[in-house]
Amino acid sequence: QVQLVESGGGLVQAGGSLRLSCVGSGRTRSSYVMGWFRQAPGKEREFVAAISWSGSSTYYADSVKGRFTISRDNIKNTGYLQMNSLNPEDTAVYYCAAHYRIVVYTTAGAYDSWGRGTQVTVSS
Repeated sequence: QVQLVESGGGLVQAGGSLRLSCVGSGRTRSSYVMGWFRQAPGKEREFVAAISWSGSSTYYADSVKGRFTISRDNIKNTGYLQMNSLNPEDTAVYYCAAHYRIVVYTTAGAYDSWGRGTQVTVSS
């Protein structure tokens, strides 16, 4: 399995931006879908965005569509989540995840590998 490490979280004011990164190591030669999920205190983990191995297909939760952009650089084994127009409802721990299936899944149960998460806090 690929090992994943997130970075780039922090504290930002409402309306601000952050860029999360997710570096993969280990089984990176095999094609894998990369996804981002988030979990706020007292809430279930929820899907944020996902991207196919080639980068040609991307999927977003309705709550972030138009504000967040997922991308990846397979040469660097790194995925990114650009987050703009952040609001306090975006406050959560953000997790990077990967799975090796052909179809891009948006459910957490389909993902085989997970990072430890990075905290994003948006102040009002």
